[in-house]
This record gives sequence, C-alpha cells and structure tokens, in this order.
Amino acid sequence: MASSDLAPSRTTPASPDVLARARILLADDQADVLQALRLLLKAEGCDIETATSPAGVLAAVDARDFDVALIDLNYTRDTTSGEEGLTLLSRLQQLDTPMPVVVMTAWGTVDLAVEAMRRGARDFIQKPWDNERVLAVVRTQVELGRALRRSQRLEAENRLLRDQGTNKPALIADSAAMRPVLELIARVGPSDANVLVTGENGSGKGTIAQALHAVSSRATRPLVTVNAGGLSEGLFESELFGHVKGAFTDAKSDRVGRFELAEGGTLFLDEIANISLNLQAKLLRVLETGEFERVGSSRTRRANVRIISATNADLTAEVTSNRFRQDLLFRLNTIEIPLPPLRDRREDIPVLARHFLAQHAQRYRKNITGFEAAAMQTLLDHAWPGNVRELDHSVERAVLMAQDDVIKGRDLGLRAPKDAVARIEDMSLEEVEGFLIKKALARYDGNVSQAAKALGLSRSALYRRLQRFGL
Repeated sequence: MASSDLAPSRTTPASPDVLARARILLADDQADVLQALRLLLKAEGCDIETATSPAGVLAAVDARDFDVALIDLNYTRDTTSGEEGLTLLSRLQQLDTPMPVVVMTAWGTVDLAVEAMRRGARDFIQKPWDNERVLAVVRTQVELGRALRRSQRLEAENRLLRDQGTNKPALIADSAAMRPVLELIARVGPSDANVLVTGENGSGKGTIAQALHAVSSRATRPLVTVNAGGLSEGLFESELFGHVKGAFTDAKSDRVGRFELAEGGTLFLDEIANISLNLQAKLLRVLETGEFERVGSSRTRRANVRIISATNADLTAEVTSNRFRQDLLFRLNTIEIPLPPLRDRREDIPVLARHFLAQHAQRYRKNITGFEAAAMQTLLDHAWPGNVRELDHSVERAVLMAQDDVIKGRDLGLRAPKDAVARIEDMSLEEVEGFLIKKALARYDGNVSQAAKALGLSRSALYRRLQRFGL
C-alpha cells in the first residue's frame, strides 16, 4: 500500500516497545478494516478494542481510558463528507482528559485533513495505508499522550507540594519504646501492604507514613497526604477522586484528585476515623476494586496506590458502636503500627529538641547553639500532652523568644501541670517570692501571722505582698 500524500508531517518513530500493552481504540464500519488493524497492532503487543459507530466509540471511552484512538471519518455507506467523524472528533475533544486521536478515511482531501486537525486530530491516515506509517504514527501518539499525562500529573503534584509544604520531619527514634515501630517499618515498608498507624494526636503518625513510603518500592513516586477527617461530604469525592469542569457550581475547570496524584505511589489518609459512614462506603469501593470516577464523569479510572491511614481513635470500638465499617477496617489495617506517646519515649526528647532547634534557628536566622541544662531538664520533666507536635512548637517559641545563644527555661513558655513541683532555678526573683508565700500560707492553713513569722516578715509586710500578688 502506498503512503498517503496527505500526511501533515513526517513522523519519527519512538522506541519500539512503547506499544507493549498500549490501549488502542479502533473505530470503523468495515469489519475487514478493523481486522487488518487489529492483527497489525496486536502483533506489537497492543490491547485492542473496536467500535463500528460513533455511539460505540463514545460508549467505549466512557468505560475506560485509551492511549490513542484511530477513528474513521465515515460510518454510513453512502456518505463521503467525513461529517460523522468530524462530529465524533469534536465530542472526543470535550472529554475530561482528551486522548490522542488519529483520523482515517478513504476519501481524503486536503480540506478534510485540515478540518480534522483543526478539530483536534493529532494525525491523518489515508486508506489504503502503509503498515510502517500506521505503526510509526501510533507509537508517536502513544508516547506523546503519555508524556502529556505525566506532565499534567507532575504539575498537579508540584502544586500539591507547594500547598502542603516540603519540610518533612526526620524519624528520630532511639528509645526502647520505638524499637518495635522501627522493626515493623523495616519489615512491612518494602511491601505494598496497607498500613494503619495508631497513636495520640501529635505523636508523629505522618512521620511514620513518610518512613514507610521511603523504604518502599514506590519511593520515587509521590507520597500524597489527605486530612480525610477534615473534608466535608461535598468535598470528599472531589478531593480524592477529582472532578470535571461543570460537575458542580464551582467546578470551573477539570481537577485531578488525590488518587490520581498518588498514582504509582502512596496515599496517606490521616484522621480516617472521622469520615462519615456514607463516605466510608465510597472509599471502600476504591480499595476493593481499584476503580473510581471523577465527579461528573462516567469514565472509570484505575488507581495503583498504596494506602497508609492514621487515627487517634480506637477503630475496634468505633466498629462496635457502628460508627466505622468493619469491612473498611479490614482493608486498612493489613498491618497496624501503634505509635507510643512522647511521655513513653523520653530518651528521644533531647535529640528531638536539638533537631527542632536546628530547623527553627536556621528558619529564623538566629545563632542559637543549644539548651541550658535547666531548660533541657524542663523539657524532660514536662508531661507533653501534645506529644512531638507540642515539643516542636515549644522549641520554635523558644527560638523566637531567646535573647542569648542558648535556650533558657523561661524561653520555652511551658506551663507546669497543677500537681507539678515548681523548679526555683527556672523562676524570676519575683516568681520565687510569690511561690514561697503561697507555700507558707498553705503550710499554716492560711494563718497570716504564722506564715509571716515563718517567712521572717511582719504581718503588714506580708499583707502588702499578698495584695501585690493578688493572693
């Protein structure tokens, strides 16, 4: 067969293996044409689907994604205008993710070729075709289409990283309480098993997710984080699965969802216990089938992601109370990693504090070399109800407040619990005086005369101090 003189440009073949497992949609009303193209492309390892009408093409692209479509321009025996194919081409360009389309016709004219290209065709093949040209065109369009999708996904990933920030905390864990956690990360991390990380708020569950991703085979692909519990009913599907333009009032353009952003990588669903039962059902479907649709689109997409989730709740109790689906829990916790609170891993406090100090001193351009001994003791004595997150914020505050090259106890701004023993060395002179007066009054059950005598003060001097301290 002769090569077409209507080809718009010379096509340079891509690498020969690009067609392996490429999804190709062939559309023509002639069975012999479809059979010839099927045999040609199947020999290259392509996955072929066929359609014999514009309606069949639209049904096929609604059902799955294709790397490229080869469509005829005429589907009615007595029609040579190409209008059927041009109308179909316009419809295909309106898809939420347009695919490369190559048009074919036995009634080729320059005007028809130009109109097809104007409506979005990537190339033009005239029947009868040259096999080598068909393969070259398809290879090129498959490769270009994949490159475009990678570019779009990379742009969305970069936007996500800017939104989430790129300052990833290191996994610092030298304490005995953290050894089981480290062992589980080393054992489970390289697999694709779904992992549920449990622990109190602020204990570092996100850091564990990062560590699991870093040692997995998916480490070169994105780790995408979603605060699942912070999404409303209306935003949940759009955020996770994406939407198409016009799907709802504020959908001004197509949006890639987090499952697509995490393709080939890891999706970290934080606060998983806080999503409603209705949304749990929608999430379960993706975990069971690997399939989802963007909001406003009927096209089914496949997700190749590993799921790491986290919660501070007792999900078993939530299941018992009918607030969490048991089948979803089974999907999420193939492996569970319980993370101890900071109060149970106090050996890690000094190294964590120094790590945060280095970060914040650099961020705020302050020359601070370390912690005064009393300040470090304050950190070790604190109860840390907010765990590692509270420690990070306390050190950041200390860096901002410090007037010397070392952090002092007063810079930390930590409030001692009601039953804590006060540390006089961390107090100012006025605070020490107030503290001793309170202690004396408590010792003598509020008897001012006895408290004054014990403090070496006159009654009038003690009364003046009581008034000053508001006691």
